[in-house]
Amino acid sequence: MTDLEYLEHAEALLARVEACCDRINEETDADIDNQRVGGMITLSFEDRSQIIVNLQKPLQEVWLAARAGGFHYRFDGQRWRDTKGEGEFFADLTRYASQQAGQPLAFSS
Repeated sequence: MTDLEYLEHAEALLARVEACCDRINEETDADIDNQRVGGMITLSFEDRSQIIVNLQKPLQEVWLAARAGGFHYRFDGQRWRDTKGEGEFFADLTRYASQQAGQPLAFSS
């Protein structure tokens, strides 16, 4: 994948995370504060915990840091897959955000 292709897919992922946060805030009482600075989004929860999604351009990866740990994802042509496991970015973000919010949330591509 070229650097330009990576950036297109990675920017689409970040935009989708932001859109999901907006939808979740409208439809639930989760109250997720999301702030984007360049290639990084910080999701802040009511209990003051955070999830950080960060682009790693030199590696063509997206990193996710949550209470559960740090995870690296690489685009496989269709989805962002965990580089060390079988996880998919949006499924993992759903799981970790739900844990930190204390209620079921849904993030999707």
